Amino acid sequence: MLEEFTKYEKARILGARALQIAMNAPILIKLSEEELERIKYDALRIAEIELDSGVLPISVKRPFPLKKEEKLKRVIEKKVSDEKVEQKEAEEEEDVVKEGEIMELAIPEDEVEEETKEEAGED
Repeated sequence: MLEEFTKYEKARILGARALQIAMNAPILIKLSEEELERIKYDALRIAEIELDSGVLPISVKRPFPLKKEEKLKRVIEKKVSDEKVEQKEAEEEEDVVKEGEIMELAIPEDEVEEETKEEAGED
């Protein structure tokens, strides 16, 4: 059974098998001396021939994502009318105005006067 591998799986399998062959592992396919000389005893080429012939006892485990049994729930968004949006904006503006009165908004002229008084006192 020749399994279809991705290019990454094929590269991993070929690399692992070529390493085994380079470490004097037995070759799983019969190759004549002429064929070995033609491919120059290249471990990677031998591994590629073995993979193409389907004799490698290597399998790839591809885990699937877990299946959820529960049904998906539809998210329902509340529709807000334009009147409510305008009302909310008006309330926020009132809050900003109230906070501004409490904090007393700074007037640039007052700041300039205070700086000149401080400079005069230092001299």
